[in-house]
Amino acid sequence: MPLPFRIRVAIPVHLYDCFDYTLSAEQYQQAEMGARVAVPFGARHCIGIIVEKLAADEPLDPRFELKAIHALLDQHSLLDANHLKLLHWAALYYHFPLGEVLPVAFPTLLRQGKPYDVLAKIWVLTDPQADVAFKNAHRQQEAYKILKLKPHGTPQHILNASGIENKTLEALAKKGIAHAEYQHQEIKNEPVQLAQLPLKANTDQSKAIQSILKAQQQFQAFLLDGITGSGKTEVYLQVMYEVLKKGKQVLVLVPEIGLTPQTIHRFQSRFHGHTVLLHSGLSDAQRLQAWQQAQTGHASIILGTRSAIFTPLPNLGLIILDEEHDLSFKQQEGFRYHTREVALYRAHLQHCPIILGSATPSMESYALVEQGKLTHLQLNQRAGHAVLPQMHIIDLKIAQKQHGLSQQLIQQIRQRLEKKQQVLIFLNRRGYAPVLICEQCAWLANCPRCDAHFTLHTKPYQHLHCHHCGLVQRLPERCPACNHESLKPIGMGTVKIEEALQELFPEYPVLRVDRDSTSRVGSWQKIYDQIQQNQPLILLGTQMLAKGHHFPYVSLVALLDIDAGLLSVDFRATERTAQLIIQVAGRAGRGEHKGDVLIQTLRPEHPLFHMLLEKDYRYFAQHTLKERKLAQFPPYRYTMLVRSQTRNATDNQAFLQQIANQLRNAAGNEIEIWGPIPAPMERKAGRHQAHLLLLATDRTRLHMHVRAWWAEVIQQQPKNIRVSIDVDPQELN
Repeated sequence: MPLPFRIRVAIPVHLYDCFDYTLSAEQYQQAEMGARVAVPFGARHCIGIIVEKLAADEPLDPRFELKAIHALLDQHSLLDANHLKLLHWAALYYHFPLGEVLPVAFPTLLRQGKPYDVLAKIWVLTDPQADVAFKNAHRQQEAYKILKLKPHGTPQHILNASGIENKTLEALAKKGIAHAEYQHQEIKNEPVQLAQLPLKANTDQSKAIQSILKAQQQFQAFLLDGITGSGKTEVYLQVMYEVLKKGKQVLVLVPEIGLTPQTIHRFQSRFHGHTVLLHSGLSDAQRLQAWQQAQTGHASIILGTRSAIFTPLPNLGLIILDEEHDLSFKQQEGFRYHTREVALYRAHLQHCPIILGSATPSMESYALVEQGKLTHLQLNQRAGHAVLPQMHIIDLKIAQKQHGLSQQLIQQIRQRLEKKQQVLIFLNRRGYAPVLICEQCAWLANCPRCDAHFTLHTKPYQHLHCHHCGLVQRLPERCPACNHESLKPIGMGTVKIEEALQELFPEYPVLRVDRDSTSRVGSWQKIYDQIQQNQPLILLGTQMLAKGHHFPYVSLVALLDIDAGLLSVDFRATERTAQLIIQVAGRAGRGEHKGDVLIQTLRPEHPLFHMLLEKDYRYFAQHTLKERKLAQFPPYRYTMLVRSQTRNATDNQAFLQQIANQLRNAAGNEIEIWGPIPAPMERKAGRHQAHLLLLATDRTRLHMHVRAWWAEVIQQQPKNIRVSIDVDPQELN
């Protein structure tokens, strides 16, 4: 009896195996690796990806009775051979099931089994014959006039290119004047042309541009190490144009959605070409449309956040990873990949150059320079006539303070505002206050599910919020322990400082930028547009302000309560703090006005401040790398972190101790094992957390031992314990 036709399918379940299915001879002929297929899995209906077509003489496993597929969903593969190889590598390197890795390359609608089609978003007037009057809505009126010229509809990207923003179109939709439709689109590749002449490159920029262009159509990795405001984006743009002229695609990765509007504006003002965005802020339909434009080669420039690295691109010619040091490039849940490592391997597979850009490169990137794996390009002067700001330390132990602000800082803020300049205040703590305490009995408002305090929020109403597990509770009127009305907030959050600044400087606007104030769609863009106007104001915010923004009218930057980063148990804490200081400080003095930076601290004698004030970040990096090498910490040893969570702390320790002993027996002294130990935050969201840290000098041997061991761990894992592995962890929490 002839063997049935079979394919091997990766299913999106947390199992490390792929599964065989039967199909008809006709389906077998049509099936391609990288195509989607609908299959039964237990009692479920799943969308899987074909990873192998089994040969006719491949023997059957007699233990299993194979099921037939439900349907082939794609006539052709949606992933080319190189892309499949990238995803297989990622699953292998990060020790994660292939069935859960492959779907990250697809938008949500395709993961759900929706039919693949090349769609374009078309805007159409609801009633083309009607005359509509607009009062004080000039942009809507302009959009209406353009739509009136084409009664059958205008593609959204054409409207965007004409200066019509999506929010304007959505406003028309809310009024019932226009609506959006998705139509089939014929793909046409249009040549990319300059819309604006490039700026004149200085000597450092010219050297960097020429070095990168020599590596076209071959793999070479570059570290573009430029001080803040040195014109890294201009280097990107000039290199991109040469790549785009050859009909290639460019993938630009940024750490945060907040950076995409300003970056997309820079690209659209420079190039006449099709640019698409890929980030979590898009609707499912928008993401599918952008993904299709990229996957078919229609989009020339693909701008996205972390997961965009897995987007299929048939003509990829250059990868740019901006702010490469940023922790946002590391996925911290589920499939814990690092965008930088995946991007380097993808560029290697694609035989194209990759640029890692930053004013504060990671220690890992500097180590790759030492090893000759990255070509180091430096930009040592600010673009135009701008100069680096001067940094000053304010000792909070002796300074006179008002609302947590030193008198020296208050005086400096007033002087800058009176000169019609802008001021940036940085505090990396949102909410009103980090602690609520009873002055009578010292009761603290702690989260019942985590080893952490509640944060007091006063907007939009008074409540307690745990920033670790998300639990929200009403603010008690009396102390739950002693029943006194003596509850007092301790410490400063952005909302409390906002109130203080409004009291001190009532005649000037205070713009708060944190996750709470920018949660509404378009809110950050509205704030950003106001900052770009040459008007005096105070900009107050959290880490969102430290990520490469260009604020030309900010002349003074102040950092409040920066000491928290110097007290962490994580060995990377000082590196993160140094990067944060330099990045925030770099927002000052980027325009015509000289910049100054004031750092309020209780530890003015800390070595970090002296290195940054008397030397620079590169000196700090050299010093830090020497310390890491001496201590044999990453990047001089390779690490993996095993995290275990359970309701019972004793079960955690016992299970981790058991699997640690198994690894020691298998690997001997090739792997050093630290733990098991409780996590820095031992209890989070009602579950106890414990860690096992693995360290080795030989990465290949580390992965070899862990691969076999991890398969056993998954099989032994009790139902009451969640266990996960994090390769090259960036945080030890």
